[in-house]
Amino acid sequence: MAQDVRKVLATDAALELIKLLKTKHGPVMFHQSGGCCDGSSPMCYPLGDFIIGDTDVLLGEIGGAPFYMSKAQYEYWRYTQLIIDVVPGRGGMFSLENPEGRRFLTRSRVFTEEERRSLNLL
Repeated sequence: MAQDVRKVLATDAALELIKLLKTKHGPVMFHQSGGCCDGSSPMCYPLGDFIIGDTDVLLGEIGGAPFYMSKAQYEYWRYTQLIIDVVPGRGGMFSLENPEGRRFLTRSRVFTEEERRSLNLL
């Protein structure tokens, strides 16, 4: 039986914050920062404000919001499940959660061999 394995998921706290941001800003999207200005943070933008191109990979959705990462970064993280969480603090400079007193944080874990097989990563 095939296992339903997601490349990105969110904690309840992250889903709650996404819901709040969608109420305030409408549909949103995420792009995993590559580490330039805001470290390696998941950045939340109004849907369509961040231009997605051929160098981005859609990992899935969290809270109904698409979640992208650059292809180059994905090559390093392809065997890892991203778990988007929330911690106290200020978000990335351009991320919508910045004024909320909480910020998104990426946690991760390496896929098991069975999960890699179900994702065709072996």
